[in-house]
Amino acid sequence: MSDSKWTASRIPDLTGRTFVVTGANSGLGLATTRHLARHGAHVVMAVRNEAKGRRAIADIRAADPDASLEMRHLDLADLDSVKAFAARAHDDALQVDVLINNAGVMTPPRTLSPQGHESQFAGNHLGHFALTGLLMDLLRQGRDPRVVTVSSIGHHGGQIHFDDLSGARKYQRVKYYDQSKFANVLFGLELDRRLRAADSPVRSLLAHPGITATNLQQTGPTGLFRVGGALVNRLFAQDVEIGTLPQLHAATAPDVEGGQFFGPDGWKELRGHPTIVRPDPAAEDPDTARRLWVLSEELTGVVYAPAPSA
Repeated sequence: MSDSKWTASRIPDLTGRTFVVTGANSGLGLATTRHLARHGAHVVMAVRNEAKGRRAIADIRAADPDASLEMRHLDLADLDSVKAFAARAHDDALQVDVLINNAGVMTPPRTLSPQGHESQFAGNHLGHFALTGLLMDLLRQGRDPRVVTVSSIGHHGGQIHFDDLSGARKYQRVKYYDQSKFANVLFGLELDRRLRAADSPVRSLLAHPGITATNLQQTGPTGLFRVGGALVNRLFAQDVEIGTLPQLHAATAPDVEGGQFFGPDGWKELRGHPTIVRPDPAAEDPDTARRLWVLSEELTGVVYAPAPSA
C-alpha cells in the first residue's frame, strides 16, 4: 500500500458488479452497502430482520435515489436459511462478484441455533462457511471475484474449543466470541490456501474494524456487558465510516492479494485507516485450520472441493 491514507473516495467505479453483503441493514454492513452503491455497484443486502432491511434501503435511497439495491432474507445462525438463500441465488442465476461475510453477533447469553450450535459460532462462522461454499460456483464466474471475511481484534488469543465447541460445560461470552472470530481467520486463510491450490480466480481476504461504534455492542450483550459496550463506544471507538474502510479496501482495491488481512493502522490496530496487519500466529497454523475445516463441513453438510495434497 502507498503511504497515503486509503479512504472510500478511492473506491473504483463498480458499475456492473454485484456484491452480497451479510448483515447489511446496520453498522458496518450498512456503511459498506452505502459506499458500494454510491460507486455504482448492485448490492444484495442479506439481512435477518427484513423490516430493518427496508428501513436501511430507504435511508440509503434518501441520499442516493439511484442506488441499486435488493434485499434478501438470511439468518446465518440457521443453516436451513443459509441453504434457502443459496438455492434462491442459483434459481435466479444471481451474479455474485464479491461476497462480504460481515454479519455478526457479540457476547449474548448462551443460546443454541436451530441445529444445536452455540449462537456465536453458528452465526459468525458456520453460517458464513456454508454460505461461501454454496455460492462458490457463482463467485467463480464473477468479475474479479473475492470473499471478504470480517473478523475482529478479538481473534488474538482466541482458540477453538474442540472439546466443548458449544460451551455446554463452561460458557464464557467473550471467550466464545473470540472463538468465533478466531474461526473466521482460520477459515479465511485456509480458503486462500485451497483457492490457490485449485488455481481459482476467487481471492479470499480478511478484514477487521478495530474498535468501531456500532450496534453490535448493544444488540447481543445484556446487563453489564451491554453497559460496558456502551462505554467503550463512547470513550474509545472510532466512527463507523472509518471502521468500515478495511473491509471496503479488501473488497474493492485493485492491488490486493489473496490471504491479506486488513485492519486499522493505529496503535494496537484499534483505530485508523486500512493497512495490512498480521493474524495471530496461532491462526496461521494450517493443521488447526484443516481440523476446523473438516469439522465445519461435518456440522454444516456443505462440502467444498477436495483439499489439496499436503
